[in-house]
Amino acid sequence: MVQDCGVPPQGQRGQPTRWRLGFWSLIITQFQGAFNDNGLKFLVIYLIVGQDFPPVVRDRFILLVGALFAIPFVLFSLVGGYLADRHSKRAVTIGTKIFEIGVGLFAMAALALGNLPMEAVAVFLISTQGALFGPSKYGLLPELLPENKLSWANGILELGTFLASITAVMFAGFLADEFRGRQVWSGVVFLGLTMIGLFTSLGISRVRAADPAREFRGNPLSDLVGQLRIIAKDRVLNWAVVGNTYLWFLAALLQFVIVVYGHDSLQVDETQISYLQAAVGIGIGLGSLAAGYLSRGKIEQRLVPLGAMGMTLFGFLVSQHGLGIWAVRADLCFLGIFGGFYAVPVNALIQHRPSPEQKGGVIAAANLLSFIGVFLAAGVYFALSTAARLKPGQIFLAGAIMTLAATFHAFFLMPKRQ
Repeated sequence: MVQDCGVPPQGQRGQPTRWRLGFWSLIITQFQGAFNDNGLKFLVIYLIVGQDFPPVVRDRFILLVGALFAIPFVLFSLVGGYLADRHSKRAVTIGTKIFEIGVGLFAMAALALGNLPMEAVAVFLISTQGALFGPSKYGLLPELLPENKLSWANGILELGTFLASITAVMFAGFLADEFRGRQVWSGVVFLGLTMIGLFTSLGISRVRAADPAREFRGNPLSDLVGQLRIIAKDRVLNWAVVGNTYLWFLAALLQFVIVVYGHDSLQVDETQISYLQAAVGIGIGLGSLAAGYLSRGKIEQRLVPLGAMGMTLFGFLVSQHGLGIWAVRADLCFLGIFGGFYAVPVNALIQHRPSPEQKGGVIAAANLLSFIGVFLAAGVYFALSTAARLKPGQIFLAGAIMTLAATFHAFFLMPKRQ
């Protein structure tokens, strides 16, 4: 592991000008990572859709890619949490970027050969990198910034993350069309972006390891149980982790549905499908940014019920039959805006509530649970589309109905801040 024996940034000790370079370096690094993760995943999905497999076979392949993207977060998030506590989070970030270079080279080879199993493995590997990086990227925020900027910083981070993921989905559609039959150039693009991410990671402020004496547990289940006990003892933290898990489940379900909805119901090409994904991402980005500013330097829990109610409403509206493409875009954008209201305070609570020595492990456990939600979304999509034979619009409606439960959780189980 890259060693980093630096000190906490001056911004945490009352000199606010010193944190800016480190913070914005983290934001750019995270943007690049989220862009590559989602770009490669959806490039493979677009390549699958473009081969005109029978619907059942196509849905199975989409399920496989979705599962391979989620499984590493289940397997390796706690390892990422251990690394984030045991070593400097800056050093972990740089190390994961070096690992990503190797993944990029493998992805280039897979795309050059047009080998679907190798492309699926590349999705698994790029997701592994994201799982190892996740606890450090979120754990860095409270180490780089004072508490009164945490909600604002989360708004910026969520804006960057979701804009990166959605623009990556759009860009993946462009790459699928532009480099049809010569996808090695798509791999070259992703590798070049990784090099930029490695460079920007060097600008992150040096921070000390939170718990240098922490021992690695070979049994990840026991580590998870320990982290879940810590989460369960804090009612506010437990509420936030449950809400975060559902949000990731819903977001993943929507991504799958939008691809098939655009292809089957609206009968548009990959570029137009990517614009539908962009509508959600732009909405989440705007909602996250607005939530950061509306929080006024504190963690505003009351935005979570508002976000859940809005997601339910616009999830129902987008499920209506006979909508034109602009109406669908508008509904998805507003759904995303309320998703941003929901996400920002939930993430800020997960980062703020644990003690410094427990922060990496708790964030890793929350990250793991969120990707269990992503994994379940792939299975739920397959069950609804194949077993229940629901059309894409009906799956949107099913998502809205499920979000009613999240609205109940947000309104009636919201604990008071302690």
